[in-house]
Order: sequence, then C-alpha cells, then structure tokens
Amino acid sequence: MVEVIASVGLPIDEELMIKKNRIMPVCKDAGGMKRISIVTGIHGDELEGQYVCYELQRRIAKDSDKLAGIVDIYPAMNPLGIDSITRGIPAFDLDMNRLFPGNIEGNMTEYLAAGIMEDVAGSDCVLDIHASNIYLTEIPQIRINEMHEKILVPLAEKSNVDFIWVHGASTVLESTFAHSLNTIGTPVLVVEMGVGMRLTKTYGDQLIDGIFNLMKELGIWTGEVAEVRKPMISRNPDDVSYLNASASGLFVPEVSHGARLAAGDLVGRIVDPLCGRVLDEVKAPRAGMLFTIREYPIVDEGSLMGRILNEEVCNYE
Repeated sequence: MVEVIASVGLPIDEELMIKKNRIMPVCKDAGGMKRISIVTGIHGDELEGQYVCYELQRRIAKDSDKLAGIVDIYPAMNPLGIDSITRGIPAFDLDMNRLFPGNIEGNMTEYLAAGIMEDVAGSDCVLDIHASNIYLTEIPQIRINEMHEKILVPLAEKSNVDFIWVHGASTVLESTFAHSLNTIGTPVLVVEMGVGMRLTKTYGDQLIDGIFNLMKELGIWTGEVAEVRKPMISRNPDDVSYLNASASGLFVPEVSHGARLAAGDLVGRIVDPLCGRVLDEVKAPRAGMLFTIREYPIVDEGSLMGRILNEEVCNYE
C-alpha cells in the first residue's frame, strides 16, 4: 500500500510528497509484527538503491505467502534531487543527510526530515542505501559508527556485503539519518555500493540476497534464502590505505575493481594526453584488496583514485 509520509506545498500550486510502499502479509494485523525498512534516494544522484527497491518487491510478490512481517520501501527520500539528478535538495543547496532529526515546527526541509524520522522510527532494522559519487566505485559495504557497533555488526554480517567498515565518531555524523535513528534505538545499516548516477545490477542482486537473509533472521521471511558471504571487518583506521594523485592528468587503471594486490603492484597510470607522457605510476603501497577505484578518469593533484584494504583484514585463504 502506497502512503504519503510527508508533504509540503510548493509554488504554483504543486506539492512535494515523500512516499513509501508498505508490504505486509494478507489478512494479518500489523500489531506485533517485525518491520524492516529499505530507505534510499536521500542523495538524488545515488540510484543504486532504486533497483534494490524494485527487485526486492518483485521477489516478495512472487512468493508473497512467505512474508511474515512488514517491509516498508522508501525509494525516494529526496524526490526533487532524483528528478533533477542533484545530490542535495535543488534550490535549497542543502545536503538532506545533514538535516536530521529535523524539526516538525521548522522550515520546509526540517519539517520533511522530522516526518521521515517519525515514520521510520521503531523499525526492527533499517537499510539506508547509498551509492558512491560519480568519481568512485565502491564494493558493497556497510559503514558503521563505532558507537553502535555492538548492535549493528551482527546485523551487517547477515547482509551479504563484502566489507564492514567500523569507523570513529565524527561530529558531522550527528546530523545524518542513520546516526539520528541509531541514537534513539532504531538500528540503521548504512550501505555504500557502486557508483553515482548508475546502476550496478550485480551489486544490487547481492544486497537483495542479504536483505532476504536478514528478513529471515528477524522472522519477516519464511522462504528459502541464498547463502551469504562472510564479510571482511575493519575496525582500525590503519587498515585502509588511500591512493591520491600526485599530479593532474588522466587516470588510466591497470587493474579491476576488487583486485587483490601485492605491495608494489601497478594500479594505474596518470598520463598527459597533450604530450603523450606518463606523469606517474600509481602503485599499491601494501598488499590488500582494491575496494574503491576511480571511475571518472580526470584527476587533479590530491584526487582520490582508490582505497586498499590491508591483506590481514582480507583473510586470504
């Protein structure tokens, strides 16, 4: 059932509406049922979650008799941003993920954030699905603030992602959707995968298998689920090495995303298209897995070209 969870009037007699689709077992009372919420589209240029919303509902509909709880789908938390392919809220120049928990008595954007919070709060688990920006591609991963890792890591381990990145607290996180809900006791897993303005179907399918597994663990799904992978988990900032450009030019990768590298392996070259020169050879500073790689080839000095996860965390067999 499609519902409007928050709306505000716009100029010229138009209305901004944020919608959800609630899926639940037929002929059952919602009282006492477990609930999972799938949230995406907070950033309008991150579209990987759109496919997840579609395919998850398609699979549930195929075996609807196996549904034993509530699945709430929020495909477009920032509909104006999605319509205009804009990361933030158009015309306001605001990052929606810096507005939470919002204020029901505040301005338009604060009111919307508060309405979203009120509707999602109380879920037994929330997946906040993001993509990377247009410059980088990420393997499917869940990022967790260390303040909430005891509750969230066990849930993340069931979600079929490749990597769980537990990071330190930061003041900027206090205004995010995930932090605001985690603080009031609603567990939120922040998923990052793929690249901005694109769909990576294989990553979406991987995460959907994880969502069904998580739903089964919560008692929301009674059907068969795929076996999920054991994720790599990083809790130490030193586990991750950053590859930053030493010069401006065109980055030409020599390895694939997700490659396992030895120290000194060539990751790519920064070249000068005007004079046909190699400006720098980008090499792996340590052994590990390339879990982030540059998607947009033009780089400036200092631009991020990749991230490598330490071999010890990768648990090579």
